[in-house]
Amino acid sequence: MKEYQRKQLLERVEREGATVGANIPEAIDVQGESVDLREFVFEIKRRDTVPAGERERVDEAKKNLRRERLQRRQLLEEGDITYEEGEDLAAAIVGIDRALNALESLGPTDLERESEAKEAADQKRWMSFLKQALGRDDANNRGRL
Repeated sequence: MKEYQRKQLLERVEREGATVGANIPEAIDVQGESVDLREFVFEIKRRDTVPAGERERVDEAKKNLRRERLQRRQLLEEGDITYEEGEDLAAAIVGIDRALNALESLGPTDLERESEAKEAADQKRWMSFLKQALGRDDANNRGRL
């Protein structure tokens, strides 16, 4: 895969709103185990609240999905893969993000964590805007603004 193709795929998976219109994968291998991801997410989302006994299962699923996303993103960023394999990885990552978004929206929210996440997202958008406005290339000027 050419470097510009890799950058395009990485930008696609990190784009805000990348999950809009994306489908949750039917099944996915997470930590070497096949998971019926779409069925699991829809089963959990059908309930108004997650029972205490299911909360651990949902938290464990989210943790495993985050780990799997990170591994796939690293493979996309650094792996010796073809463009087609990269496209498949990018689609899987966006699907994982879609599932995580659905699972994160369940139950009571931690307002402090939510506030910190919003602040971090605002800061990321601001830095991105500044880099674009100043015409700085992210790859050549890492750490400098």
